[in-house]
Amino acid sequence: MARLKTAILISGRGSNMQALVDAAADTDYPAEIVSVISNVPEAGGLERAAQAGISTTAIDHRDFDGRASFENALHAELTEAGVELVCLAGFMRLLTAEFVERWFDRMINIHPSLLPAFKGLQTHERVLAEGVRFTGCTVHFVRPAMDAGPIIVQGAVPVLPGDDADSLAARVLNAEHRCYPHALRLVANGRTSIVDETVIVDGAEGPTDITVNPDDGASQRF
Repeated sequence: MARLKTAILISGRGSNMQALVDAAADTDYPAEIVSVISNVPEAGGLERAAQAGISTTAIDHRDFDGRASFENALHAELTEAGVELVCLAGFMRLLTAEFVERWFDRMINIHPSLLPAFKGLQTHERVLAEGVRFTGCTVHFVRPAMDAGPIIVQGAVPVLPGDDADSLAARVLNAEHRCYPHALRLVANGRTSIVDETVIVDGAEGPTDITVNPDDGASQRF
């Protein structure tokens, strides 16, 4: 079966990009990373992708007179590369509804929270301020609204005593590196369908255990 031609859009160091690239290095993985594009020419992820032998392109949004012209150039680059699916991995540009429509159900994103909670930026600081016991990451299909769209995969991590934003971010990032390749595999294998804006994963089973935080053993008595 042909591997799904996938592009990754980045703006920074490309940590999640690297997780996808590493997964796709296995020829049995159902997606092939054919292009990495950044709106920041200095983004460290471009060099990492080039070292992996992947075609890279910088399309600096500051060179354009507006979002539409920038996105037209981005769309042209994706089309020229024969891209079938787009993965946003730390791409720090809000995309217009018009661009999302062009790639409707063919573009996915990862966000460092359990959506729909804590959309936007500074998620870890807000998680700590609210005192929630679990947070995590979400991979979802992209819709015009920020951090919205049908959820493919979520990974939950505990918020631990003594956590600050950095330690919590590191724990969530580990979950991201596991969840994004998993989500891409599901999509590329054709196991996902969207029904009433909910992702149905063919043959998937969920976890059966309950995780309690904090857990001092007392929860086992109930």
